[in-house]
Amino acid sequence: MRTKPLTDKSGEVRELTRKDMKRFRPAAEVLPQELLAGLPKRKPGQRGGQKMPTKEPVTIRYSRDVLEYFRSTGPGWQARIDAALKEWVAQHGQNSEGIKHKRTGF
Repeated sequence: MRTKPLTDKSGEVRELTRKDMKRFRPAAEVLPQELLAGLPKRKPGQRGGQKMPTKEPVTIRYSRDVLEYFRSTGPGWQARIDAALKEWVAQHGQNSEGIKHKRTGF
């Protein structure tokens, strides 16, 4: 039994069916080696690296009551701590010497 072409005469791709998807093969089987060599090596579902890191990992100790409060607010509690610290920086604007931070301008 012959399958329907994926594209029509104008080049429009038709909606794929489950049957179409069952016939798919891994990229390693169908793409040229030169192209595969330039692709990132990741496991299925694994995210790529950040284009430009926006956060820096640090180790910091907080008071137990502060942590209990933020954790009790549910998922995203670390982001809420970050937002609270950003708000504090915005309100205070300068460091103890009265100098704005070089990188952030705070």
